[in-house]
Amino acid sequence: MNLRALLIAALFPAVCALAAPPTSLTFAPAGPAKGKHIVFLTGDEEYRGEEALPMLAKILSQRHGFRCTVLFALDADGTINPDNQKSLPGSEALDSADAIVMALRFRGWPDEVMERFEKAWLAGKPIVALRTSTHAFNFPATSRWAKYSWNAKGDWPGGWGKLVLGETWVTHWGRHKFEATRGVIEAAAKNDPILRGVADVFGPTDVYEVYPPADAKILLRGQVVAGMTPESGPATQAKPRKSDGKTQPVNEPMMPVAWTREVPNPSGKKNRVFCTTMGDAIDLKDEGLRRLVVNAVHWGLGLEVPAKADVRYVDGYEPSFYGFKEYRRGLKVADLDLGKALPKPPPLPAPEPKQPKKKTP
Repeated sequence: MNLRALLIAALFPAVCALAAPPTSLTFAPAGPAKGKHIVFLTGDEEYRGEEALPMLAKILSQRHGFRCTVLFALDADGTINPDNQKSLPGSEALDSADAIVMALRFRGWPDEVMERFEKAWLAGKPIVALRTSTHAFNFPATSRWAKYSWNAKGDWPGGWGKLVLGETWVTHWGRHKFEATRGVIEAAAKNDPILRGVADVFGPTDVYEVYPPADAKILLRGQVVAGMTPESGPATQAKPRKSDGKTQPVNEPMMPVAWTREVPNPSGKKNRVFCTTMGDAIDLKDEGLRRLVVNAVHWGLGLEVPAKADVRYVDGYEPSFYGFKEYRRGLKVADLDLGKALPKPPPLPAPEPKQPKKKTP
């Protein structure tokens, strides 16, 4: 082999490595570093976590001094595909995680990813869980991870979500895409550090029916509002609870939408857990909700919660509206890097009012 061929052979792997598109994002801390690594797990088919979590990671790295890594569900060509429930490249980042922020739904990750996730959880890492993370996992009954599934029976009824976060999927309590959520601070929790600087909270996603356990500290309850704007008044209808079939007005009492737990795990360690059933990408345009999540990260890590955390966007933020199959097509990890902002998505058509069903004579 001549010298030229040897040089090409030697340089080829390095050239390929430089040309390979990134499969994850890592943001170095700006300003004084807190020495903590936060790993963000995206992968939900409906609520655009792939857009929301990079925005939060930028805030926590550039405004608050954390090192942040964001992982995505990807197709083989590097395109972000939240429908790919088995994908999470870069999961080795979990090995050095000090905290986990997750926006997941019905994931069925391969063994090596689940092993890393389980190890981080059992090590007692704090967990901040958004929206559909209550039903993060969905495995076949024959899988070694079946007990993690949202609908698991046996030792972990309700799966990992119920065991750790305090709830799994029950049902929509407000009318999906017709009735939004106003977050109301629980009076008994008004002095909780996670609520520092948090006043009004509003999001266009609906309230979930949830029943956190007795050891959960409720921070916010969700007022079902009769519309999709902050000006909408409270909804007044009653409906049967899925849990027991009893009917109640939707706001009497209001369902919890944010809570904390400090819960022992099977290894004997204890995890600090913050869970909110809000947290869609559009919800997180709300300053109060962003501050709630940023505060929860500080609390989970045992750090002092700022009096009024800086939650200004680092780059522009124009998220897509929620919905199945409505994620941005062709989106690459590099499109969400520091210094980049996604263009504003086209407006969605107004939903058509539901027509009453015709009675069969």
